[in-house]
Amino acid sequence: MIIGSGPAGLTAAIYAARAKLCPLLFEGFASGGPPGGQLMATTEVENFPGFSKGIGGIALVEEFKEQAKRFGTEMLLEDVVKLHLREYPFVVEGSKSVVAAESVIIATGARARRLYVPGTHDGELWQKGVTACAVCDGAMPIFRNKPLYVIGGGDTALEEALFLTRYGSHLFIVHRRDQFRASRVMVEQVERCSRITVIWNHILSRVEGEEVVSAVVLAERETGQLSRHEAGGVFFAIGHDPNTSFLPEEIDRDAQGYLITHSGTKTSVEGVFAAGDVQDKQYRQAVTAASSGCMAALDVERWLIAKQKRVSA
Repeated sequence: MIIGSGPAGLTAAIYAARAKLCPLLFEGFASGGPPGGQLMATTEVENFPGFSKGIGGIALVEEFKEQAKRFGTEMLLEDVVKLHLREYPFVVEGSKSVVAAESVIIATGARARRLYVPGTHDGELWQKGVTACAVCDGAMPIFRNKPLYVIGGGDTALEEALFLTRYGSHLFIVHRRDQFRASRVMVEQVERCSRITVIWNHILSRVEGEEVVSAVVLAERETGQLSRHEAGGVFFAIGHDPNTSFLPEEIDRDAQGYLITHSGTKTSVEGVFAAGDVQDKQYRQAVTAASSGCMAALDVERWLIAKQKRVSA
């Protein structure tokens, strides 16, 4: 059983199906996010190997799905409501179906935190200059040689600002406090960079633009005074939340809710594995999610073979 239909889940399905493990994949999950994961909100993917001219996020997910189906993966377009792990076979309770599984791969991903201010919503300028992944989107032509705004004050915000200096004309970090929460080494790198300006004690009030982002309006925290600035892009860097809230307590998580894996993709429950952003808070790329999906399927196959041998003995 595979829960999640992003790069990790679909790659796991491809490998599991080719190994004749009869994978059944739940495309949705109760903790949120569209089937297909974060790629479904990515207009252009230029850094996935094999697509020299880039490919749309939705189109890439469809390629994954067709490949998984070609090898025999069965897919259910429904949420997983509950996972029962205290009995074996495990029981996966979906919004429509209840099925038993000899093994489970959790690949439910994570969702980027967003500030829902005017101009940033779906149907407005989200993915039209407003994004939550500099590494994924920063090299896109719409951001080249434009003033770019990073919202946040932790390590992620500073890392993304430094990364974006290779594309934007100038980088502005907007932080609501008067000092960073980031590590000292990251702060020092930002302080040494002449192409980064920090705007302290301000919050994002709204984003403006017709087809793409053209300006941001910032508000000073104490006075509420508004200021408008030319902008070519807005990058939220305020963290991610793993989609793990629907999972039972038997599966170990870290303080942020990410699944803890060991010896590859194994979780704390024997026979349950995790792949992709649901257990990876460092890289969070489509290609790394896909690679861990491959690892999970191989780990499942080896675990099932070893289990069968123990039963036979």
